[in-house]
Formats: sequence, structure tokens, C-alpha cells
Amino acid sequence: MHSRFTFFPFIILGFLLLLELYAWSGLSSSVIKELSVAPFVNGVFWGLMGLSLVSLIVVVFANRSMSKALRNFLFAFIFINLSSLLVFDVVLFIEDLTRGIRWIFMQEPILRSAWFIYPGLILSALPTLLFGLGMIIGPYRYRVLSADMQIENLPPAFEGFKIVQISDVHAGSFYNKNAVARGVGMINDLHPDAIFFTGDLVNDEASEIEPFMDLFASLKAEHGVFSILGNHDYGDYVMWPSKEMKAANLQRLKDLQREMGWDLLLNEHRYIQKGEDQLAIIGVENWGKGFGQKGDLTAAVDGCLAETKLLLSHDPTHWDEVVTKDFQDIDLTFSGHTHGAQMGIEWGKLRWSPIQLRYKKWAGRYVNGGQQLYINRGFGFLGYPGRLGIWPEITQITLVRR
Repeated sequence: MHSRFTFFPFIILGFLLLLELYAWSGLSSSVIKELSVAPFVNGVFWGLMGLSLVSLIVVVFANRSMSKALRNFLFAFIFINLSSLLVFDVVLFIEDLTRGIRWIFMQEPILRSAWFIYPGLILSALPTLLFGLGMIIGPYRYRVLSADMQIENLPPAFEGFKIVQISDVHAGSFYNKNAVARGVGMINDLHPDAIFFTGDLVNDEASEIEPFMDLFASLKAEHGVFSILGNHDYGDYVMWPSKEMKAANLQRLKDLQREMGWDLLLNEHRYIQKGEDQLAIIGVENWGKGFGQKGDLTAAVDGCLAETKLLLSHDPTHWDEVVTKDFQDIDLTFSGHTHGAQMGIEWGKLRWSPIQLRYKKWAGRYVNGGQQLYINRGFGFLGYPGRLGIWPEITQITLVRR
């Protein structure tokens, strides 16, 4: 763990400096010097560079001593600056490549061209505009997505049973309690029969949820709120003074969920009973490919007698790696974790997000034979304090008989 948190920031710092120096090779060319706005362009460049370096140092060394929301904004500044630099440097590289090819054939120096520098400057501003817009309109733009889930062996009493799923609250990132309250109100306005929360209540520390406990304790459903843990809930991404403090933090988070009236499932199951019919609600601790495997589905289903089984599992890789292979009697799995990368395109049948580079299944409904998976895009945000195209999601799922 120590090397992970010590060397990675310096790799980013070195990468940032290389990008900055390469960009400066273009900005210091005669093409820019001829512009009347050259002093302004240079001032903006060095100012952003200095702020990015300072932000990176603060994020790395302040760590737990600063608010998570402030750290997210500093991270966003670094991320946006890196994105803009990458765009400008790609344009420069294309120009340098063409200059190199021309030099091979013409055997004479070729100066940088305004045909590349000017468009490069304009294009490099786009990430700032887009990601800035996402920070303004995106983080609390809650939307309700509805889906009917057909289950062949659904008991008659549960026809039309309404489940609201939320996931990935990441309370440490919130900075607008009124906006969060509006989202919680939207959930209650759906009048669900049950609410499922599928992990990552906090970023790192249990204390992050305390300012918002009154809001999430107000969630109401006839049959209760069921919850599980996600990878961030274990506090694995910060350096703790001792193992005992880390364990105490996790226990505190579990206690706080129960204080809110949530039924936290730790590799176990519950039943929802309606007359003589029943559903099994199964909850596992986090099990993810590459993100820790604390979940024990065998223990969670041990003794479960219900014919219809609903599973809460934070990481969707659990479904492909374990559920569909060894637990084919589980009808429907609810997951989160991916956030849909908090950015992408969802327009009709067109769906794209950079998260697809990591997860084949990243948002919405998936089917494998008689089993189904639903991945919630997340209620909160992490790292980048915004969303662009992939908005925060409240899922309303209605169970119907096939």
C-alpha cells in the first residue's frame, strides 16, 4: 500500500511536466510570438501550470487533512489541465510528424505552422469548457430511470412489486446538502415497496455520511431499505495510523447505516413476505475483479429457501465471474460501482463511455439466459466533481411475471 500512494503521484507529476514542456515548445514558437495576445497566452499557460503543480502537491500530501469535496475540485483542476494539454500536444505531435516527413524529403528546416498552432489552441479549450459545464450542471442532475424486470418464477403476490435502487453515494464528495435533499425527495416520491442501496456510501471515512444522515434516514419504503458495502466503504484508499483505526472506521460505518434504519446485509439474506409468498433479498460484501473479494455468496445463500432470489452485489464483475457460473438460481442482481465514468454519451441506442475500456457491462440492464443484471450509474460522484452525459441515477424497477 505504501508504494502505491508514494510513487504514483510522482509519475503523474513527471507526466504533467513532460506535457507542459512539449506544449511550451509550441507556445514559444514564432507563430505565437507574432500574435498580439502572446503575453496573455503565455501568462495563462504558466499560471495554469503553476496552479496544477501546487494542486497536485496539496492533493498528495494533505490527503486526510482536507475535505474530500475540496480535494475533488483540486483533482478536477489537474484533470482538466491535463486533458487540455493532451489535446494541444496531440496537435503539436501531428505537426511535428508532418514536419519530420517533409524534412526527410526537402532536407531543410521547416518552421511551425499557424495551420496547426491556432486550431490546437482552440481545441485545447474544449475540455475546459465541457468538463467545466459538467461541474456546473451535472453533479446533482438526478434522473429517474424505470425498467420492468420479468421473472419467470415470481410469486403472484409480488406482481408489480416496486424496487428503487440507488448506489455509490460517496457522501464525502457532496458540497450542496439542499441538492442532495432534492434527490432523496425524488426517491420517496416514487413510493417504493423496497429500497436497495448497492454500496459505496462514503469515499473513505465513516464520518463523511454524518452530515447527511438525517436525509438518508428519511428514505421510506413499505418493506424497508436494504444495503451492502462497496469497495470504498472499507477505507482501503487512505493511509490509516493503525489497523485498529481502520477496523473501527468500518465498524462505525456499519453502525451508522443501522442507525439510519437501513438493513445492512453482510454475506447474508432476508425474506420479504406477502401472505404465503416470499422473496429472498441476498446481500454480499464487495467482490470485484481487481477490487478485493470479501464477498461470500455461498455463505449469503446458505439456508435460503425462497424460489425467487434477488442479489445485491456492488461490483458487476461478480455477476460474470461467479453468479452466472455457480448460482444460476439467482434471478436478478443489482450492482453499481462503475458510475458510467460520470461522462459519456447516451442518446437513443447510442451508448458510449470511457468506462467501456475497463468494464464490458457498465450501465443498465443485461441478460444471460434466465438471469438479469442491472447496473446503476450512481447517485453521487467521485474524483471529478461533476457529470457530463452520464447523469446521477435513481432506478425504479418493477417486478413482473414472465
